[in-house]
Amino acid sequence: MYQKYYSEFLKAPSGAPSAMLHMACHSHHYWPDVTLDAVQQYWRDSAALADDKWGPIFEGKIPAWQNAVARTLNLPDPDRIAIAPNTHELVYRLLSAFDPARPLRILTTDGEFYSFARQLQRLEEEPNVEVTRIAKEPYASLAERFEQELQRGDFQLAYASMVFFDSGVVFPQLLDIAARKPKQTEFVIDGYHGFFARPIDLGAVADEVFFTAGSYKYLGAGEGLCFMSIPANCTLRPRNTGWFAELEELENRADRVGFADNWLRFAGATMDYSPLYKGLAVFELFEREGITVESIHNHVLAAQRRFLHTMDAADHPLLNRERLIHFDLEQGHGHFFTFDCGTASAAEQLQRELRSRGVLSDRRQQLLRLGFALYHSADESYQRVFD
Repeated sequence: MYQKYYSEFLKAPSGAPSAMLHMACHSHHYWPDVTLDAVQQYWRDSAALADDKWGPIFEGKIPAWQNAVARTLNLPDPDRIAIAPNTHELVYRLLSAFDPARPLRILTTDGEFYSFARQLQRLEEEPNVEVTRIAKEPYASLAERFEQELQRGDFQLAYASMVFFDSGVVFPQLLDIAARKPKQTEFVIDGYHGFFARPIDLGAVADEVFFTAGSYKYLGAGEGLCFMSIPANCTLRPRNTGWFAELEELENRADRVGFADNWLRFAGATMDYSPLYKGLAVFELFEREGITVESIHNHVLAAQRRFLHTMDAADHPLLNRERLIHFDLEQGHGHFFTFDCGTASAAEQLQRELRSRGVLSDRRQQLLRLGFALYHSADESYQRVFD
């Protein structure tokens, strides 16, 4: 029933078998048809208004986006939701707020996304930066091990993914851990692989943590629009700061670097706002059609159960329970499955075989990932994955 919203993206790619089953939706989520008109509307507004478009964007579009995100995550103050083209920009702006002349101790896991993992490796080259990485596996003891270290150490920053990008496993009890964090530790939750996939309620920790995510994955609005919620009473002063951060005082600029007590504290500079139009169009579509994060998640859970049923009967040499990286498939998993194929060549070969059968998948070295989406039919058995 939901496929009608994605008719343009569901057309078979050039040179590919007809009726492709897109299971690379962990990597690139299809965009609803309404995003096409949204991009064109951005162009029309820009042509009609030129420089005057900034008023409607900052006074209308951005607050509308912030309100939509706040409703989705149960955040109490939409004005504390900063936006940027990517989460790396926002996180690095946060990192820049720490005094480079003082020691910086960071607690994280060994399963963070490439951009943060690479940035930490670079920072570790500095003599005052020390990074402690907690092994994500075994997942059953991750929460206990991470919190023990968090409470034991003098960390200025803790950073962890809500859903691990390489496996889809949910970090157990992460919000509970964040709620008990030491007062002196800034806590960042990377929510990108959970946002608009799994129901998330940040109400209990909204005033204590930073939460990052964006529109590229499960919202289906494309790249270029990310956000970071900011804790209450934040007084950090990023060194990496752009001219948008002083928009409220642009006409009366003082000879000092001031920061507003809202999202502009972490604002950067000029960006393309067509993703903002797309994101709002998707939010409006789902609200109009009564599609919620809960209904999306339930649709995907049903799809995953059908997939597992078909998989268990297929006895595939690589796509099986033993190769599936998981902890709690019902309560503690994201919207994709990851299979450890043993070697990169085996995963690459399997990916080619799947494509020949009309199944698009996603691969990272020896890991093959199969995603599930709202645009998968409710009667899809996933049999073609195993044929």
